[in-house]
Amino acid sequence: MEMKVDLAYIADEEYIGTNASGNEVSIDMLKEDKQAMSPTELLLTAVGACGAVDLVSMVKKRRKELRDLKAVVTGKRREEHPRSFTDIHVKYQIFSADLTEKEAERIVKLAVEDYCSVGATVGGSSNLTHSFEIIR
Repeated sequence: MEMKVDLAYIADEEYIGTNASGNEVSIDMLKEDKQAMSPTELLLTAVGACGAVDLVSMVKKRRKELRDLKAVVTGKRREEHPRSFTDIHVKYQIFSADLTEKEAERIVKLAVEDYCSVGATVGGSSNLTHSFEIIR
C-alpha cells in the first residue's frame, strides 16, 4: 500500500504537510516563537498515536471500560549527525476501572511491538520501549 503526503514551503524553517484527504499539519524548526511541532516531535507523536489506536481497540474488544488514554513519549537522540533517535519510550496512562495489570501488559506489548507500523519502522534503528499505568 502506497501512501503520499505533500510538503509545501512556507519559510526557511516552516512547512505545511497535506495528506491525500486534504488534512494539514504545520511543521517548524524554529528556535524562538515556535508555532508548530518539529519533524522529530511529530515522529514521537506518531509512535504514541499509532500504538494508542490498537490499544484502544483491544481494550474495547475485551469489553473493558476505557474513560481516557494519554501517552508520554520521550526520545533520546545522537549528538552527531544524523541526530537520529537512539531510544524511544512510550508510557501510556490508561484510565479504566476494570482493566487488569495482566491484560494491560499484554495489550500494550501487542499494540506497540506487533501492530504499530510506526514503531516497527523506528524500532529497527532505535531502542523502542514501553510501559503503562492504570488509573482507576
